[in-house]
This record gives sequence, structure tokens and C-alpha cells, in this order.
Amino acid sequence: MVKNFSIISLFALCLFFGCSTETGKLPVMGNKDVIDGKNVYHQISDFKFIDQDSNIVTNETFKDKIYVVDVFFTSCPTICPKVKKQMLRVYDKYQNDDRVSLISHSIDTRRDSVPRLKDYANKLEIDSKKWHLVTGDKEKIYDMADEYFLVALEDPSAEGGYDHSGTIILVDQNRLVRAHANGLIPEEVDRFMKDMDRLLLDNSVEE
Repeated sequence: MVKNFSIISLFALCLFFGCSTETGKLPVMGNKDVIDGKNVYHQISDFKFIDQDSNIVTNETFKDKIYVVDVFFTSCPTICPKVKKQMLRVYDKYQNDDRVSLISHSIDTRRDSVPRLKDYANKLEIDSKKWHLVTGDKEKIYDMADEYFLVALEDPSAEGGYDHSGTIILVDQNRLVRAHANGLIPEEVDRFMKDMDRLLLDNSVEE
């Protein structure tokens, strides 16, 4: 797996892949190695978390699916409600499409217990089989944020105590990161959903 990214490189990737074309294959985000003449891309590693219904969520949960990712915490006083509003747009559009799932990782592993995540999910009025709000080991949650190129930092000077990304990420059936959008900008999320539609039609990558 191609890994190890600095914060600077994450922003560089976002700038580079900021505007995908509406024709051709979606790009793959992250570093690329060439091994035996074949491209090898950054791939999401194995994970295991627990969701709002106390169900274990792993890579197998998303087998043969594309999925949308963000980070949040339930007491967030700043960007999370705005991002969740845009995630709900994605949820509503693909609610009856079994090829699509969503996952939101809580970065406040101390306070965001399973019951608290359940209460948050109820307020969003979402189906837990479609959209998983997960918690787990703090270090592993933050490692996953890095793998998704998302910023997630404890910061006592930030409102709510956390500095985190408002970006949403699209992962394909092969654990490759294929698109992103600023979850605070509806027009970017419009483009992101077009990318989702393209990926559902063709998840192959340029060789």
C-alpha cells in the first residue's frame, strides 16, 4: 500500500484533483508506484469500527460498493452541521441504490459513544444500514483520516477542541480514493455526485 503523506502533500493533492473532467475515467488520488510495469495506487487499508447500532463495520461492509467518507464529531459547533447537510443530499439521492454507502468517522472518541452516535443518527433520520456513524480506537480513527487525505487534529484552541476537514471523499470498489469535494460548497457536491455517477458506470483507472 502506498502511504505516508504530509499535511502539505494532502493539500497539494486536493489542489491537483480539485476539478475532475466530466469525460474519461476518474483519477486516483494519492501517490503511485510502478511495480513490474503496473501502476500501484494508494489503497485504503483494513479497518474495524463500531457504528450507531453497535454493528461492526469493516471493509467487508462496503464490498462491491462505492462509499462516501467524512470526519465529524457530534458536538461540533462549526462546519459539521453544514457538511452533514450536504452529505444528506448524497444520502437522499442514493438512498435506494444498494451500490452506494456512506461512513462518517467521529474524531471525538472520548465523548461520541454508541448511544450518542445513535441519537445523532436519529436526528438526521438516516438508515444505519446505509450510513454508518462510527467510533473506535482513537489512533486508528486518526490513521484512517490520513488515509482518506482528511485533516483531523485535536486542537484546544479550535472551537469544539478539534481542527478537522470539511472535505468529503469518494472511495471505489477497489479501496481507491477517486474524488473529493468541499462539503461546505453545494456546487462542489453537485459535481461530486456526477463523479459518483461516472464511477458507478466505470470504476476502471488509467493504466
